Amino acid sequence: MSSESAGFRAGHVAVLGRPNVGKSTLINALVGFRVSIVSRKPQTTRHRILGISTLEDGQIAYVDTPGLHGKEPRAINRYLNRAARGALADVQLGVLVIEAGQWREDDERAFKVLAEAGVPRLLVINKIDRLKDKSALLPFIRQVSEGRDFLEVVPVSAQKHSGLEGLQKAILQHLPEGEPLFEADEVTDRSERFMCAELIREQLMRRLGDELPYACSVEIENWAEEGRLVRIAAVVWVERDSQKAIVIGAGGEQLRQMGTDARLGMERLLGRKVFLQLWCKVREGWSDDEQALQRFGYTE
Repeated sequence: MSSESAGFRAGHVAVLGRPNVGKSTLINALVGFRVSIVSRKPQTTRHRILGISTLEDGQIAYVDTPGLHGKEPRAINRYLNRAARGALADVQLGVLVIEAGQWREDDERAFKVLAEAGVPRLLVINKIDRLKDKSALLPFIRQVSEGRDFLEVVPVSAQKHSGLEGLQKAILQHLPEGEPLFEADEVTDRSERFMCAELIREQLMRRLGDELPYACSVEIENWAEEGRLVRIAAVVWVERDSQKAIVIGAGGEQLRQMGTDARLGMERLLGRKVFLQLWCKVREGWSDDEQALQRFGYTE
């Protein structure tokens, strides 16, 4: 290590927790860039995604993971759990995210995954802004810490950006000294193509997450760059004709509006004009088909 980097710390940090505790919102806030899509629906995150935060005294590579599930009825659920567990292979630290005032069976399961992997771990208690009785926080911290080996417990509100600086300091002090792992201007390891597909899926989750919780996937079929214009052709895959009708909506209005909102997000991401063509097609049972999952990018 050079003398210039003495005291500089760097490492990979896996962020785990049950679905919908705010892992992606937390990572986006820490990185200062939307590396992961966000919705109020469980299973919004389906892939391991790296979010890179470069600070004056260190660099943290956050690994956003799918939420851990107790039941694995379909191939996609088994993939999500494998992806979450696989994120622990090469990390120096684990962060378990829970919701203030709640410790559920799936929280215990996520803790056991970290403990069994032998990864040093912090506990992050998120959504503290939603606690009606603030005096309940300290007793809750004592309750969830008892018998569980956490290096530190850090209360935060990812939504309100509260407590994040303290969390970053806590993470850095438990990472090894070393050179930066990435260039200072890198914020993710994912391609623009992947990020654009996720922006379409974000619209699906936000608008149709109740009707189609697991049944949608997005595939970019064509990507062509013409100067300041990017032409993108994408397909929303569903499992049944009835689901296709929901996605398209009356007179095609639902699909049209989702395409417009996704396109605006793409233009902000790419800094260029985007021409987006969006279709919806049916592939029966894709979420329980290992080959279809691989085709749609669900690979470890």
